[in-house]
Amino acid sequence: MALNNGMAMNNGLAKIETQKLKEEICHDDSAVPVKAHTLDELHSLQVKKSNPNTPIIDLQQTIFGSEADKNKQQLESISASLASLTRETGPKVVRGDPAKQAETPKVVHASHQHQHQHTPQFSNITDSALKFTHILYNLSPAELYEQAIQNEKGSFITSSGALATLSGAKTGRSPRDKRVVKDDTTSEELWWGKGSPNIEMDEQTFLINRERAVDYLCSLEKVYVNDQFLNWDPMNKLKVRIVSARAYHSLFMHNMCIRPTPEELENFGTPDFTIYNAGKFPCNRYTHYMTSSTSIDINLARKEMVILGTQYAGEMKKGLFSLMHYLMPKRQILSLHSGCNMGKDGDVALFFGLSGTGKTTLSTDHNRYLIGDDEHCWSDHGVSNIEGGCYAKCIDLSREKEPDIWNAIKFGTVLENVVFEEHIREVDYTDKSVTENTRAAYPIEYIPNAKIPCVGPHPKNVILLACDAFGVLPPVSKLNLAQTMYHFISGYTALVAGTEDGIKEPTATFSACFGAAFIMFHPTKYAAMLAEKMQKQGATGWLVNTGWSGGSYGSGSRIKLAHTRKIIDAIHSGELLNANYTKTEVFGLEIPNEIKGVPSEILDPVNTWPNKDAYKETLLKLGRLFRKNFEVFTNHKIGTDSNLTEEILAAGPNF
Repeated sequence: MALNNGMAMNNGLAKIETQKLKEEICHDDSAVPVKAHTLDELHSLQVKKSNPNTPIIDLQQTIFGSEADKNKQQLESISASLASLTRETGPKVVRGDPAKQAETPKVVHASHQHQHQHTPQFSNITDSALKFTHILYNLSPAELYEQAIQNEKGSFITSSGALATLSGAKTGRSPRDKRVVKDDTTSEELWWGKGSPNIEMDEQTFLINRERAVDYLCSLEKVYVNDQFLNWDPMNKLKVRIVSARAYHSLFMHNMCIRPTPEELENFGTPDFTIYNAGKFPCNRYTHYMTSSTSIDINLARKEMVILGTQYAGEMKKGLFSLMHYLMPKRQILSLHSGCNMGKDGDVALFFGLSGTGKTTLSTDHNRYLIGDDEHCWSDHGVSNIEGGCYAKCIDLSREKEPDIWNAIKFGTVLENVVFEEHIREVDYTDKSVTENTRAAYPIEYIPNAKIPCVGPHPKNVILLACDAFGVLPPVSKLNLAQTMYHFISGYTALVAGTEDGIKEPTATFSACFGAAFIMFHPTKYAAMLAEKMQKQGATGWLVNTGWSGGSYGSGSRIKLAHTRKIIDAIHSGELLNANYTKTEVFGLEIPNEIKGVPSEILDPVNTWPNKDAYKETLLKLGRLFRKNFEVFTNHKIGTDSNLTEEILAAGPNF
């Protein structure tokens, strides 16, 4: 460059002249240039074509091949699922994200021309009949992350790589808004009336809600469709289809159901059960049977479930669990709300327990394989996990207490309603600002010692967990079959309820079969099946108290987790089968005289109470609570006579 001193600029600065190099071009030779002439071409090089289950399919290349036929069949099946019952054909559906306009136009027409045999008359054409619904089919977690972050407010990637989401106004299930269609079959089969979780609705009301959900889903630019499986038992596997409006829901079910292989997906065919999740779109409160803007409806005859007015993803998981509680017992398979693990020698244990009893903690054992944490089936072949993932509570989660759950919260995991730091995005698991019911949903493969496939032989031990805050149940007791049935039907634990003035006292909680909200038949049916299988396979029942000793909550102390683990280890090893036992009063429980590694004085709770009269009074109080709870079951006969019912009643508190 040269300065021209002869000419001054108006602003007083000298003019700058650039010296030009003759016939020389500057090249950047640091790398081989990309094989693209435009940014679009460059972006096309970034993504490789994938398996048939990716959302965008180039039908032009395969329109005459078998792959096109399979894609067409999949779309026809999805269109049939989304069909209104008042129209001849289902909606026009096309695979792919509408945001990727360049990839969809020809697919749209090809899909529609080959999809329907009947074309609607012009007089019947509506706005909805003119539009296409884009189907985002079995997307991968990475694709669902993108959809959630782009389209769903409240979706963020946390520092661990998990996707944080919000479930809206509902942060838990709505059991009072759950309905089951009562028809000629279900009116005779299912448990109705006092104590039952099944609230009736008629077929017509279900169809109205179904139409509302389907119309809403078809009005959207895009919907998410998951085709997946329930039950790892290959002989009793169910095909389920989930149609939802949110990427969060699709990723949640991707994690919680069993994920099909590409080959299984190509041959999926017609689902055995379909969920229509309209999420935040409410039901019509003027519709018969509706008591709020939320409605979760199950129609067993139509093999369908409709969700309106709630975005809480757990409704889908537990709706399918209710389905399994209906279908499996009809196949002589027992459905169980339990954890399940297996030792190195193949010994299987089932863990039943309500919230706060330690079911997740005790069933997660680094010395044993995890078959599942929540839902299982017990068939003539053994046990199998119903799900493909885990749904863990996150409140107060720490790496020290729950290392497996902590490490499972990574890319692919859904974190519901957690609070995180604004910039670093580190989750504060102690923060209850949104809800105390914070959750993580992740594939079971994220647990290092998970047994894949999630199946095992017949259980040797059935462990019923109770957190007895009254402090009168023994840390462990061996149960006979009648006692196992009684305590299984009772489903007892005790919660510690706080009051404003700081006084806290235990509150007894009972949930039949340790999962009353999900059972479909009378609890005694599941209890009789459990006893039959235990007797046939030689399994032993145990009642383990993880609650208080030496007094009730406030005066006594919580039984040490280390002692409870020693008790569970003694059950697994068979040590307790050879122990000497003493029978307690009132509940008639058999308690061992000694367990290696556990102080003998705590095994009989009366020894730990300084005030023996207070112990006796509290013991009788709990016995009366058990009796009162069981009144709803006393009039139900099992089989042709009432002998088994009387045997179960006799196994309860006696005073």
